Amino acid sequence: MDKLKCPSFFKCRGKEKVTASSENFHVGENDENQDRGNWSKKSDYLLSMVGYAVGLGNVWRFPYLTYNNGGGAFLIPYAIMLALAGLPLFFLECSLGQFASLGPVSVWRILPLFQGVGITMVLISIFVTIYYNVIIAYSLYYMFASFQRELPWKNCSYWADKTCSRSPIVTHCNVSIKLGEIFQVNKSWLDANNFTCINGSEVYQPGQLPSEQYWNKVALRRSSGLDETGVIVWYLALCLLLAWLIVGTALFKGIKSSGKVVYFTAIFPYVVLLILLIRGATLEGASKGISYYIGAQSNFTKLKEAEVWRDAATQIFYSLSVAWGGLVALSSYNKFNNNCFSDAIVICLTNCLTSVFAGFAIFSILGHMAHISGKEVSQVVKSGFDLAFIAYPEALALLPGGPFWSILFFFMLLTLGLDSQFASIETITTTIQDLFPKVMKKMRVPITWGCCFILFLLGLVCMTQAGIYWVHLIDHFCAGWGILIAAILELMGIIWIYGGNRFIEDIEMMIGTKRWIFWLWWKACWFVITPMLLTAILIWSLVQFHRPDYAKIPYPDWGVALGWCMIIFCIIWIPIMAIIKIIQAEGTILQRIVSCCRPASNWGPYLERHRGERYKNMVDPKKETDHEIPTVSGSRKPE
Repeated sequence: MDKLKCPSFFKCRGKEKVTASSENFHVGENDENQDRGNWSKKSDYLLSMVGYAVGLGNVWRFPYLTYNNGGGAFLIPYAIMLALAGLPLFFLECSLGQFASLGPVSVWRILPLFQGVGITMVLISIFVTIYYNVIIAYSLYYMFASFQRELPWKNCSYWADKTCSRSPIVTHCNVSIKLGEIFQVNKSWLDANNFTCINGSEVYQPGQLPSEQYWNKVALRRSSGLDETGVIVWYLALCLLLAWLIVGTALFKGIKSSGKVVYFTAIFPYVVLLILLIRGATLEGASKGISYYIGAQSNFTKLKEAEVWRDAATQIFYSLSVAWGGLVALSSYNKFNNNCFSDAIVICLTNCLTSVFAGFAIFSILGHMAHISGKEVSQVVKSGFDLAFIAYPEALALLPGGPFWSILFFFMLLTLGLDSQFASIETITTTIQDLFPKVMKKMRVPITWGCCFILFLLGLVCMTQAGIYWVHLIDHFCAGWGILIAAILELMGIIWIYGGNRFIEDIEMMIGTKRWIFWLWWKACWFVITPMLLTAILIWSLVQFHRPDYAKIPYPDWGVALGWCMIIFCIIWIPIMAIIKIIQAEGTILQRIVSCCRPASNWGPYLERHRGERYKNMVDPKKETDHEIPTVSGSRKPE
């Protein structure tokens, strides 16, 4: 009797008929790895990686850095740092995840002593994920607020105070009270007593823009400091809930669902940036803004300043999202023979060119804003939150059809943030999958939703009236030098201890053998240049460390102490896991350390058909084991 043929949406196991919605629904029938699954298409992976790398910093940080560091001249150190620091680490992480088909924690079977580095990456990603979705919630709020005939921050409304003005306001002036007697009085006295200023005696100060007061008084309802928590701002909390619902829905099937969503979320920002650039280029003053950004204002003497090179290296390092664990996690779902080298080149170049392109869209409209307000571009340009939620909304409010452009802009910020958020959550779920594969197969959906719900609850502190202070506190401590420590140890562990030449042989098993000259550049970077650069940036960051503040409001001592506790909690797992591994090993202290510096016996390609001669004696990677003993011939056998 012929075997029963199953429809395409069924999987057959002998006489069993298993629906596609069963425990392995996140694995496709054509996937190479039937345990973990693979990307459905190469384009799913590339767009997910581009979306992860291209984030909010490309729009609200890079253009300001370029303007502030010599204009077009800044592109020289930026490109050099891409080649020396960004690309080598990016390629290393993509290769590492793809080779072992493991996430950022389990992949440290390559060097058990350093497993804490992977834990540090995941913990920092969790902290950053909490406040990153808060920024997405801000974007959602502003997008919804833009669905009005007139943008609510276009004019000083009921929520504004006396300092709300687009033009300078009088603070003091001279008045003549009695004949021959002239006194200097403040504005309050002047208004109360119905006097007028003597012409030419006025003392002015800049007024607060309507968009600035709207941001502080309406959107955030900002308190006076971290000490004053206030209440939860309910409309922001609802926006945060919506943001997490979007993320959870996109990830309910893991990469199988998020890989489809990114076709919109990764491509749409480019459409919006192009539209904003075309609109901005037609406005008066646009050329002045662009010249400030990258043209006539280029200052090559800036290249002599060390701060410029530091800013270039820092921007490359953080914008490529290296050492966060996400690159390893996303690459772990690649097929073994995927060309991760060409992928790394394409993604890194796309990320950097996007930053440059975004600058034109931003500065063309800021140039128009400066033109109509009679100010210099330097007086209106801002960075970070001030650019996204004050300066740019202010410029959009002055455009004809402002609500349309505002909706478009904040929807772009929403999609930029979601891409990065998808990868961050996938980093967490991938770590859980590697540690508890059977549980994850059966309960992927509830576990994914559970992670989103817990992170939503943790993010509610950022939805209070003191929320913006919490966002800056987490960003100041967790998204800084903790990642640099992880990156330096990652390079040292893989290249110096595991062995750079050995790692290159692993890569060649995936992409084919290359001539020695091909690897010359990568060796120079991995062994010497990149670790030195990252160490220099780390030392500089520690030396230049300053107490956090927001809007010139200093943080209390307990807030600073809490910030230190957060980052210490993240990095302390590096020595803790090293000690645990040494205790679990056998022999003398030296023998234990040496043993922990060798790959585990289950380190290597996940699938048997990819192991070749080098890994023919490798233990099944689904089995937990700590160490391996290399034989004289170099083959592997378990203890």
